[in-house]
Amino acid sequence: MPRTLPALGLLALMAVAPAHADTLSALHGRYVIEPSSRIAFSVAQVGGGGIDGAFSRFSGSFDLRPDDIARSSVTFSLDPGSVMTGQPRVENFLRSSAVFDAAAYPVISFRSTAVRQEGSNRALIQGMLTARGITHRETFEATLVKRQGRTIAFHVVGDLMRSPYGMDVGTPIYSNVARFDMILNGRRK
Repeated sequence: MPRTLPALGLLALMAVAPAHADTLSALHGRYVIEPSSRIAFSVAQVGGGGIDGAFSRFSGSFDLRPDDIARSSVTFSLDPGSVMTGQPRVENFLRSSAVFDAAAYPVISFRSTAVRQEGSNRALIQGMLTARGITHRETFEATLVKRQGRTIAFHVVGDLMRSPYGMDVGTPIYSNVARFDMILNGRRK
């Protein structure tokens, strides 16, 4: 399901720095993704409904280089066993070998390969996502939504195809696209 995960959002965070040089230099540094971040996803269903969920265990960091955004980087990992939907039966199914196979593959990871600024507060982040032992290139869009002191926050979105990762069970009743909608809070170290 995950396509351009939170790591991408983090990278996008780095790429969405404001246009003023003194502001950019204030954003420079290494940021650790805070537990207050939110990693949510949804998979649509024919006729309405679908699956909405989130992950409670994740970690990552990003290095923001506002003077040369292309040199910024992001790494992110999440525990697919921490998936929450509010429905124990659905959560157990998602953790099973039919979807995340959390017992065999306890980590979904993202490592950025490119960051491109798309505006004063928006960036595209490309990178390699690994889920169920399968790695593919994914892209996320990140928008800077908050900057205060040593903290920064990005709204990160991305759509991933489930089938390349062997998680397309239920298609076509359930969409092959998993939509990620994340708020990534980072604290400068």
